[in-house]
Amino acid sequence: MCGIVGYAGPQGAAPVVLDGLSRLEYRGYDSAGIAVLDGGRMRSRRSVGPVENLRRTLPEEFSGAVGIGHTRWATHGPATRENAHPHRSQDGHVAVVHNGIIDNAAPLRAELAAAGVEFTSDTDTEVLAHLIAHLVARSPAGSLEEAVLDALARVEGTYGLAVVDDRRPDRLVLARNGSPLIVGLGDGETFVASDLAAIVRHTTSVVHLEDGEFATVTASGLRTFTRDGVTTSRPPVRVDGRSGHRELDGQGHHMRKEFLEQPAAARDVLRGRLDSRLGTARLDGLNLDARALRAIRRVKVIGCGSSYYVGQVGAQMIEELARVPADAEAASEFRYRDPVVEPTTLYVAVSQSGETVDTLFAVEEIRRRGGQVVGLVNVVGSSVARACDGGIYLHAGPEVSVASTKALTNMALAFALLALDLGRVRDLSIADGQRLVEALGRIPDQIQRILDDEGEIAGHAEELSLASSLLFIGRVRGYPVAREGAQKFKEITYRHAEAYQSSELKHGPLALVSPDLPTVAVVPDDELLGRNVAALHEIAARGGRLLVVTHPGVDVGGLDVRRIDVPKSEPELDPVLLTVPLQLLAYHAALELGHDVDRPRNLAKSVTVA
Repeated sequence: MCGIVGYAGPQGAAPVVLDGLSRLEYRGYDSAGIAVLDGGRMRSRRSVGPVENLRRTLPEEFSGAVGIGHTRWATHGPATRENAHPHRSQDGHVAVVHNGIIDNAAPLRAELAAAGVEFTSDTDTEVLAHLIAHLVARSPAGSLEEAVLDALARVEGTYGLAVVDDRRPDRLVLARNGSPLIVGLGDGETFVASDLAAIVRHTTSVVHLEDGEFATVTASGLRTFTRDGVTTSRPPVRVDGRSGHRELDGQGHHMRKEFLEQPAAARDVLRGRLDSRLGTARLDGLNLDARALRAIRRVKVIGCGSSYYVGQVGAQMIEELARVPADAEAASEFRYRDPVVEPTTLYVAVSQSGETVDTLFAVEEIRRRGGQVVGLVNVVGSSVARACDGGIYLHAGPEVSVASTKALTNMALAFALLALDLGRVRDLSIADGQRLVEALGRIPDQIQRILDDEGEIAGHAEELSLASSLLFIGRVRGYPVAREGAQKFKEITYRHAEAYQSSELKHGPLALVSPDLPTVAVVPDDELLGRNVAALHEIAARGGRLLVVTHPGVDVGGLDVRRIDVPKSEPELDPVLLTVPLQLLAYHAALELGHDVDRPRNLAKSVTVA
């Protein structure tokens, strides 16, 4: 969740690091800090709040050729200056920035305190700074690399780590275990980041550190090595420089910019993948031929948050179109139980960033047990993408707002492509395949029609923003849409929102219904329309207020309700479009309440700590 940036080279570290931190601020924005090495002297500054606060605290002369910086999302200890990174050792020589969690920080802290170390923060990271400094002092050669290796041999937990020592002012030492680190190579300069967005404007030649790998970074390049000190070969790869474009482009918020980009993003994920002649999808990136696809007997989707909810949409599509048992599970639960991993099951890992640690660890566990995993990931070269056997890149472009919009829509479309591919190698007819290919081709324009009604949707959102609690309901295809709608609403409006199956109303939730509790009902025009309309009547009979997200021409039985009409697609694809207005509802309700829609409190874009 936090962001790391580092630099070694002739430009001067501070401007490069600060620019990188600004580009990673969506990863964490409780506090920020920087340390630079100028010859044998270290300078550091830390500040609570956004990176701009840090920038204002820096003196005009804050020079140095090597530097590290960090933007924090609090795990251990509140958002205070003392808890901000970088953390320095008691002797002042060593500074550390860290993403992850040190599980055995408490006993290490007690040991260091007994040796006379005085701690100034509540964080687990400060332990690393003191421990590394202690081991540098004990090393005969005073080797920073050896000290980092020895320190991390005693550490249990996850880390993406960058360390500097003012007695070795030409270098940074890096280590990775469960938290991403990327090194970018330039002409006589080297860049470090936890996210490609921070450095891609400077270089498109990068090295991804693997778990258990270490690196020494200087202006002339890097050396990677193992825990045993053995040098490894890590050739650079080329990345798309466009992945760093995160400007607002005239919009007031990243979230609005990103949901307005959905028609173009939808075209990008579909481009070149629809085969209208054969009524199927072309997904070469899966690395699965027709024989391998036919051998699949079950599909298991894993993801977190919105990725989990869209995974439920995807599982339903797969069952409907391919007639293969499919279900979705939260990756955060999957990784902590003892799952049965079957060789005939296809596991699908879903992650916008490709760095969600729960999803990554679940993928690694499945692979360890011999399972086959494909990824639906938006970031090329990300950890989840590299850990999978194949996948479908989402091509949604950079997404900065914590609340996912365009990436989520592209996930749903990628699932439609996967379901279509699986279905066509089984019993889905060519006519049905062509029906769905044609419908998928219409999706981008239909999304644009929803966005054109933004003003009307904003009016509904204004009314909903006055409620302290909301109920979202849906049935079968509509239920995961309702879950995602409730998720969006609660995360950026800070209003309580709960999703239930319409069929479950009589089994408890109906007790909540009153004029003070609005209900947002997802009612597609499908074979369950009659049952859904009956649920609306149950709510209306008890004085409940209703906003119905439905299709044009749907008769809600004469009820006086507010409604949002969404363009009709094929029944299997309706959830893709029904989700979009719920994004706009949450956005405009949050604006009415005066909240920061891009950076909701307590949340970060990419969850890289368990």
